[in-house]
Amino acid sequence: MNELCPRRLRGPLTAAVDLLAAVPSVVYGLWGFFFLIPKLRPAEQWFSDTFSFLPFIGGHVAGPGYFLTGLVLAIMIIPIVSAISREVIATVPTEHKEAALALGSTRWEMIRLAILPYSRPGITGASMLGLGRAIGETIAATIVIGNAPTIGKSLFDQGYTLAAVIANEFGEAASDPLHRAALIAAGLVLFGLTLVVNVVARAFIVRTPGAPKEGKSMEPFGATG
Repeated sequence: MNELCPRRLRGPLTAAVDLLAAVPSVVYGLWGFFFLIPKLRPAEQWFSDTFSFLPFIGGHVAGPGYFLTGLVLAIMIIPIVSAISREVIATVPTEHKEAALALGSTRWEMIRLAILPYSRPGITGASMLGLGRAIGETIAATIVIGNAPTIGKSLFDQGYTLAAVIANEFGEAASDPLHRAALIAAGLVLFGLTLVVNVVARAFIVRTPGAPKEGKSMEPFGATG
């Protein structure tokens, strides 16, 4: 959208991506439940039967499960990552791109040598932000994962997530102190996982070539000259 899209399409596509990033997660969950599950179930069953010799593959495909949940979450975070990455790429100075073109680079070489190195820290941060949202997602995962209180042995089995367990059972746990404490502990584990992802993302961004160093000025999303 920033470098290759025609100008007349850039505005509408940008608005469409921003709107997709603002769609509530429950909409993605309902779309996955009513559209993706019936459409993909035959293909999932064929894959499960054909490649049953592989680890974590095989068995009956009920519909909701780990695979559909991962697919819906991946589709859900793509607009967020794309919107932030587009804003990061837009901060690349025009002088960098013009210098690469003046030295004889093609359009693709200019993108690879001038734009991506400058915006790599911001793109990495956007990806980790999307991953953090996927880890803590509740409603969409609750709708399409199947809510089975077991650990599935196959990629297509039904299961549970920490966020889904808390959302579904917190009302029932109000009168049971032990149950309530277990759900609070699950929330603490979920918070710990999110914190670890953020720490790893920060460490990865700092070590990425072109990322800002301590004590130096920082431009938006960590991009430097």
